[in-house]
Amino acid sequence: MRSLREKLQATAPRQQVKKPAALDCYVKEIKTPAEAFLLPDQIAGDSLQLMLGGQWQDVRKEDILFLDTETTGLSHGAGTVAFLVGVGYFEGEYFIVRQYMMRDYDEEIFLLTKVMEHLAQKKHLCTFNGASFDMPLLEARFTMQRMRNPYVLQHIDLLHVARRVWKLRLKSCRLGRLEEMVLGITREDDLPGALVPERYFQYLKCKDFSLLEDILEHNGQDIISLAHLLHRLCVLHDMPLTAEKQEDIFSLGRVYEKRGRNEGARMCYRAADKGSLSALARARIAETYRKEGDTEKAAQVYETMVQNRQGGTAPLIALAKIAEHKRRDIPAAIEYTRKAIMLSANREDGDMAALQKRFERLMRKARKD
Repeated sequence: MRSLREKLQATAPRQQVKKPAALDCYVKEIKTPAEAFLLPDQIAGDSLQLMLGGQWQDVRKEDILFLDTETTGLSHGAGTVAFLVGVGYFEGEYFIVRQYMMRDYDEEIFLLTKVMEHLAQKKHLCTFNGASFDMPLLEARFTMQRMRNPYVLQHIDLLHVARRVWKLRLKSCRLGRLEEMVLGITREDDLPGALVPERYFQYLKCKDFSLLEDILEHNGQDIISLAHLLHRLCVLHDMPLTAEKQEDIFSLGRVYEKRGRNEGARMCYRAADKGSLSALARARIAETYRKEGDTEKAAQVYETMVQNRQGGTAPLIALAKIAEHKRRDIPAAIEYTRKAIMLSANREDGDMAALQKRFERLMRKARKD
C-alpha cells in the first residue's frame, strides 16, 4: 500500500523539461562543377535591358545571388514564415547551393542572419517571382525580428521574363513546367510545392527530419534551375531566331517591340510569318511601321493581309484610317469601310454599329467636300 507522500507525488503535475535554446539553424551545402552551367562569365547589359527594361550594365555571374524560399503558406501575413531559404552562387570552379532551414521557430533569427550575410556579398539577385513573393516575405520577417536589411540588389525576376517568351506556347509558366518543356529537366518523385507547408507542419509535430529531405531536394533543384533558365533566356534575347518554336520567336518579337526596337521586332515577326501565326505577325509588322510614322509601308502590309483574307476587318479599318487621315482620300476611305461592313455582316466578327457610324460620317464628309 502506497504512503501518502507517494500518492501526492503521483498526482502532482509533472514539470516539463525545458527545451535548450537554439544555437543555429540547419545548414546544407551542395557543390556542382561550374562547367555544368553554360552561363557566361559576364552577362551583357543589353540582354538584361531587353529582358527586364530599365538601365543595366554588364553583370558578372559571380555577383549574382540565386534565391528561393519554402514557406509555411502563400500569404504575406504575420503567421507566414520562410522556414527554408536556399541561395546559389558561382565561386571559383563551383556553383554552390547553401540551404538554411529552421528546425523550429526559434531558429529563424539564425536563418535570416545568414541570408542577410549573402545579400551583403552580392550585387544582383535572381529569383522566380521573388519580387512579388519571396523578398517581401523576407523583408517582413526581417522587420519582425527587428533586423534591418540595408542591401538593395538589382533584381532579375525571371517569372515575367519567362511568361513573355513562353506563355503563348505553354500557357502555364510554372518553374517545373519550364524545366520540362524548355530545359529538358525531368524531376522524379518531386514533392509538389503545394504540399510543402503541410509536410513542414507534419515535421514540427513529430520532429522526424526525414520528412524534410524531399523539401530540401525540391528547393535545391529550384536554385539550380534558376541558373540554367537565366542562361537560356539570355541566349534567346540575344539571338531570338535560335528559338525552336514559331510561337517563341513571335513572342520575342513582342519583347523587342515593347522595348522600342522595331527593326529587331520585324525580324522576329517575319520569321514567325507562317501558318496560324501569319496574320498576327503581319499585323504586328504593320503596327511597328505605323508607330514609326511610315504609313505607306504599313498600308502595304495591310493590303497584303486583305488580299490573303487575314485579320478580319482590322486591316480594312486600318486602311480606311490611313486613307482618311494621311492620304486625304475620302472615297478610298469609304470603300475600305464598305468592304469592312460587308465582311463583318458575312462573318459576324466585327462591331457593325461602329462601322456603320464610321461609314455615315465619311459620307457626310464626302458631301461637304
